[in-house]
Amino acid sequence: MTNGLKHTPLYAVHLEMGAKMVDFAGWGMPVHYGSQLEEHTSVRCDAGMFDVSHMLAVDVRGTGASDFLQRVFANDVARLQKPGKALYTCMLNEQGGVLDDLIVYMREIGSYRAVVNAGTAEKDLAWLDAQRLESGAQVEILPRRDLAIVAVQGPRAREKFWTAAPQLRACSEQLANFEAAQAGDTVIARTGYTGEDGFEVMLPAAEVEALWRVLAQHGVKPAGLGARDTLRLEAGMNLYGQDMDEHVTPLECGLAWTVDLKTGRDFVGRSALQRAHPARKLVGVILQDRGVMRAHQHIRTPRGAGEITSGGFSPTMNRSIALARVPGDLESRAELEVEIRGKWLKGTEVKPPFVRHGKVLVQP
Repeated sequence: MTNGLKHTPLYAVHLEMGAKMVDFAGWGMPVHYGSQLEEHTSVRCDAGMFDVSHMLAVDVRGTGASDFLQRVFANDVARLQKPGKALYTCMLNEQGGVLDDLIVYMREIGSYRAVVNAGTAEKDLAWLDAQRLESGAQVEILPRRDLAIVAVQGPRAREKFWTAAPQLRACSEQLANFEAAQAGDTVIARTGYTGEDGFEVMLPAAEVEALWRVLAQHGVKPAGLGARDTLRLEAGMNLYGQDMDEHVTPLECGLAWTVDLKTGRDFVGRSALQRAHPARKLVGVILQDRGVMRAHQHIRTPRGAGEITSGGFSPTMNRSIALARVPGDLESRAELEVEIRGKWLKGTEVKPPFVRHGKVLVQP
């Protein structure tokens, strides 16, 4: 730890490779290695890798693990019918607000692994433990700080990963999206946060430097938080703390599809969501005028005011795009205005994602 910041096991390697380091959720993390644009393009067109070891893997196991996760997750964990299956979900408070979004993996019967966000990790652990005590669930909640996580993403990510780590090909070659395989202490999951194909690899912290270096030797470009943000924005993926938080429900941030209201099970926040009549929704925005949209900028629409939650410049589309919270009755493709540096610039409402698998999906 330097200057009060926590370090991942790859911190020294990032410095060696020329990374510019920044404070992200109390962690010293690379924002880029010289060119955010080149890193973004590598992931869209070839293969790039991210150190996401600041995120926390949490193992939940025991005879009551399945029932416990059915209580604390809004999505239906019963859909994980066999080891290796994964599910995207939110944890909600009693008011239906999002405490965190995460991916949960079934490792074996009675054993699961969730990967939570860095900025919410300690809060998540405390909340899960409180729910365990309140419910009396027979489960063990184990933070796996001994693990590191590397995301290898892009249209050639899997191919280059197997070239660099051929011993992991056999177990991961047949993985479908949102499936994971285990080889010893290493878990390879076909998941990601970029809108491209690839793997997220969880492995012992002592082994991650060797993996990072061999991936780089085989042409996988290191990428930082800057490219990760523009990639996930193009892919229409929420960022916790910007597009959602504990005061925003999944119904207001485009995540209604992650909420299981069809089965009869109860979960924290369900009753609040059933009573909810959201007045806001999350949409995409394409800026028609010259400028760059940023979080917290004001929006004027035919149905009332709104706000940018995440915004930036899209390298793939060569224009500014954003996610925005707007009135729930705003019509599709509505014309709107965004206040940028005291001027009201023209924009258009669109349905995200903007870009997936290298293809632009929305018309300017």
